[in-house]
Amino acid sequence: MGFDWRDDLRSFFEEFTIVETSKKETLEDFDQFCEFIAEPAFESLAEALKKFRIKAKFQRTKGKSITFQTNFPGLRIDNFQYIIFLPKNSVELRLKLQIRGRRNSRSVMEKKEEPFMESISPRGVLKLKKEDIIQDVIGHYRNFVLTALTSPK
Repeated sequence: MGFDWRDDLRSFFEEFTIVETSKKETLEDFDQFCEFIAEPAFESLAEALKKFRIKAKFQRTKGKSITFQTNFPGLRIDNFQYIIFLPKNSVELRLKLQIRGRRNSRSVMEKKEEPFMESISPRGVLKLKKEDIIQDVIGHYRNFVLTALTSPK
């Protein structure tokens, strides 16, 4: 009976402060990842795709996501999207990846979600190199395009 409820209340607010601080730091880390790793990777890849007549671009939504998109060769219709995003209320840099794409220029956009580079720890995300991101995009793009080309649908 010697327990003081004030200690419980103080402990709760300390935990609350830790969670809020972690969320803020995670958002800052995600923005740093986008600016210094993902954007340079997407810029390099978009430039390289030009020689294959594939228009590519990227778009960043601060604190939320970064998207790399390709169009069908010679068309203005998006074919493939590689979206790295930070789940809402994240307290660590455990990112998600969403792949969207169309099998042909008239089909509907299909969507798949998975962990982003599952073998990389949240602390390891900021140690990635732009080449790591480029390789991952190419792997997902290759799988998507080859599946679309060989699918009986």
